[in-house]
Amino acid sequence: MIESPHRRFNPLTRDWVLVSPHRARRPWLGQVEKTPTENLPQYDPTCYLCPGNERAGGVKNPPYTGAYIFDNDFAALLPDAAQVSSSPSHPLLTSSPERGMCRVVCFSPRHDLTLPELDDIAIGNVLTAWARETSNLGAMDFIRYVQVFENKGALMGCSNPHPHSQIWAQSQLPNEIAKELASQTAYFEEHHMPLLADYLAEERHRSERIVFENEHFSALVPFWAVWPFEILLVPHRPAAFLSDLTPAEVTALAEALRQVTTRYDNLFEISFPYSMGFHQAPSDGQAHPEWVLHAHFYPPLLRSATVRKFMVGYEMLAMPQRDITPESAAERLQGLPGVHYKLRGRS
Repeated sequence: MIESPHRRFNPLTRDWVLVSPHRARRPWLGQVEKTPTENLPQYDPTCYLCPGNERAGGVKNPPYTGAYIFDNDFAALLPDAAQVSSSPSHPLLTSSPERGMCRVVCFSPRHDLTLPELDDIAIGNVLTAWARETSNLGAMDFIRYVQVFENKGALMGCSNPHPHSQIWAQSQLPNEIAKELASQTAYFEEHHMPLLADYLAEERHRSERIVFENEHFSALVPFWAVWPFEILLVPHRPAAFLSDLTPAEVTALAEALRQVTTRYDNLFEISFPYSMGFHQAPSDGQAHPEWVLHAHFYPPLLRSATVRKFMVGYEMLAMPQRDITPESAAERLQGLPGVHYKLRGRS
């Protein structure tokens, strides 16, 4: 039986999403074939992220062998941004200064290996770099929040195929973080438990939306998911920052990241595009018992390697809407192998 249209509430952001499963039956006249496999070289002499190559302004990358971090050559935020008047000529025309830092983290020297193709040790090194940079940037007196994120694939606006992520640190709370902070704080004050800890306990009890879990982390399609194969990654022990994780939890998180991204790639047997980011607590020097570290994966693909979900029309003007239920999306991801499709059949 096709489930009736209904709305689902996101307690993290206090937004609603319209779920319309019957729309999945509508005819599709677009292309659904696979895209050709992208064969990238291990090293690209024209890539400005590869070891030893030149970046903007004549800066040359060192011959790095692990995760490599540098200040973004075209940063969206600057530590010495000019002051903007806080006394607008009209209350509807308000602006304020925004200072910050932007850094790039290359996952490895390999131009051709994405997260699911790295081993857990290499992914753990990336996690260590993210945690260290979060701590260092968050300790600056003008920084209030540090955002770790990855845009993977041209569909998500990634300008260079060399696998890398970004870290933006800024002097004000971003919109989504401000909403999540308000929701988690209100829930903690009322229930004396972190919102995401209670939510994860319920999801693990039901198990229908769990895609992967190990001793320390669970990856699931959230009840309120907006994107077709959206994933929420949550630790079993509440922690506010990546730097709060124990060595065993870092190892478990590396495995969870590899398993989630492997299942994405296996879904349509392509290098699956997504935007992913870790939401950590504000870097304001305060205790945040309400906050639970978590990662969001927002992948755009819906029906095949060439058919994506577009946020247009109703989604832009009214509210998000999805065609397949989170439960059916989780079922598809659950059934996929945990071994990357490129490695199947190899001895």
